[in-house]
Amino acid sequence: MKVTGRTAVLAGFLACAGCATLDNTSTSAPGDTPVGTTGTSAPTPVAGSERGVIPVGQQLDVRLQTSLNSGTATTEQRFETTTVVDLEQDGDVLVPAGSTVRGIVRSVDPAGKLDRRGSMTLAFDEIVIGGREYPMRAMATQVFESGGIREEAGTVGTAGAVGALIGGIIGGLRGALIGAAVGSGGVIAATEGKDVELPAGAIIRIRMDSPARIR
Repeated sequence: MKVTGRTAVLAGFLACAGCATLDNTSTSAPGDTPVGTTGTSAPTPVAGSERGVIPVGQQLDVRLQTSLNSGTATTEQRFETTTVVDLEQDGDVLVPAGSTVRGIVRSVDPAGKLDRRGSMTLAFDEIVIGGREYPMRAMATQVFESGGIREEAGTVGTAGAVGALIGGIIGGLRGALIGAAVGSGGVIAATEGKDVELPAGAIIRIRMDSPARIR
């Protein structure tokens, strides 16, 4: 009887601990993270109701794969990003984390003697899911710093988190990118008298300007 009693107490303790863990992870809904605060790897829900469609106005966070600088970038230059979390619709994954989102530099102005602030306009026109390419149209609305894959690797404790490491933020998001601000039309401008520098690994929040039919 003594063994049974101790076992029951231990089971009850573990159950309470599990409840506490669940409570901590469910205090905020996906998409509720305020701008400039640390992100999570929780999936993002699709805002629209039409099946298989990423609607106009839907926001996605994507990670820049190579650096972009307004002093060296050129108009029509192509670049790639990857989605940082799953985009879900009614419990199904519509866009998996790590999906490629391709973009193009629509315009670029390097910092000069007269206009001391560099700027770039980035547009996003294609998303690749499961090897299939889908046209889309989106623009940048915010940019964030990120510790990147190397720094975030230390926060992953199990092999099961590899997918989250590749696509998720895992606590590496540091807030608004210092020295850059996004204005109307998706123009990313330097806030100081120099060129805009978007390092590889930076997170760009984009907004859909037209619906994308994925399925």
